[in-house]
Amino acid sequence: MNFEKRIESSATKMVKAVFPNTTNHYDTLFGGTALQWMDETAFITATRFSRQQMVTVSSERIDFTEAIPAGKLVELEGRVTNVGNTSLTVTVTMVIEDMYSEERSEAIKGNFNMVALDENRNPTAIKI
Repeated sequence: MNFEKRIESSATKMVKAVFPNTTNHYDTLFGGTALQWMDETAFITATRFSRQQMVTVSSERIDFTEAIPAGKLVELEGRVTNVGNTSLTVTVTMVIEDMYSEERSEAIKGNFNMVALDENRNPTAIKI
């Protein structure tokens, strides 16, 4: 499979509902929950791309541009945006979607740096 096709086929979309148990005292999605969902999306995307053991080593530039109220859906999309020797970057975008209309808006975007591990949990080359 060529590189571009591999990136395309590893792109991951997940949809979550923002229920009261995931919100803060402002009745909006708790930031820690958003980061957990984004990290999960990044992990799945990286694993689908590499088909190797992957771990998150860092996240960077997480922009929270819009609060996400309870009662909304969020669509998370992960896409591999950079590949190095042992690591890759997954950009994750979270979009708010109204449950009862087609209204959508981008709320959060960030980059997650993932590293491939061998059987001894040491960094290893990503098999391309």
